[in-house]
Amino acid sequence: MTSTLIQINRNGMGVGDAALGKQLITNYFTLLNQENFVPKFVTFYNSGVKLLCEDSPLLAQLKDLEAKGTKLIACKTCLKHFDLTEQLATGLMGTMQEIIELQKICDKVITL
Repeated sequence: MTSTLIQINRNGMGVGDAALGKQLITNYFTLLNQENFVPKFVTFYNSGVKLLCEDSPLLAQLKDLEAKGTKLIACKTCLKHFDLTEQLATGLMGTMQEIIELQKICDKVITL
């Protein structure tokens, strides 16, 4: 079985309309939860860390994915930058070095 890392580097999916980006990322994780496959890791950095915090439209989908065994990792530096360390609602805080290590050991890395 291959290990897959999905990287989320913005508070949505794609470039352009912010509301559409949030709808797309919500649809993506809703559909991913319906699959038999789940990624081993999902890392969140830059504004993507906001998706793991209180009031995120994705919390239910991300918690479901985590319950299936996916490790969700938020960049600690990014959480601090946005003053969100106390609002992390799911997943773990990790360092950029840990994210680099995951990129090296996973068979497939997908950036959304």
